[in-house]
Amino acid sequence: MTTMLKGRTAKRKLTQSMQERGIKMINIRKTRLMTKLALYETGEGREDIRLSKYYKTDYVRLQILKTLLAVTVGYILILLMVGLYKSEYLIAQAVNLDYRAIGVTIFVIYVILVTIYTVGAIIGYSIKYDLSRGKLTRYFRILNIMKKIYREEEGSEAASEKEEESNG
Repeated sequence: MTTMLKGRTAKRKLTQSMQERGIKMINIRKTRLMTKLALYETGEGREDIRLSKYYKTDYVRLQILKTLLAVTVGYILILLMVGLYKSEYLIAQAVNLDYRAIGVTIFVIYVILVTIYTVGAIIGYSIKYDLSRGKLTRYFRILNIMKKIYREEEGSEAASEKEEESNG
């Protein structure tokens, strides 16, 4: 216990003597927080910050529209590939085919696919948005801690300047 007090006292004296000489020490806590913020901003935070510009419903709706477009384009491409694959049969049986049944089947399959993908998009992108909000909350909490640290540093600098003026 006494060695801990001696260590703290020595550290305090060293800090005071360095401040008197105009030497500033690195604030390790501030450095760690700044590193966390930088890692988050350059990594997964980039996407989270982009998502924060949207309301949840707007973001989910935008993603649903993208999903609908992708499903529609994909379904049309698959139909074209199947049509090309079966083209010999389709040409040979062009007069005998029941086009209404084929059209209804194609439409029903499309509606089922769109429904499945839309529900999946709603659930998936809602969860993604909520998780992003949680990460942003932690990010802003660290930013507020950084603001407090800067205010404390500004306050201690102003106090040391007043001391120098009164001593000078």
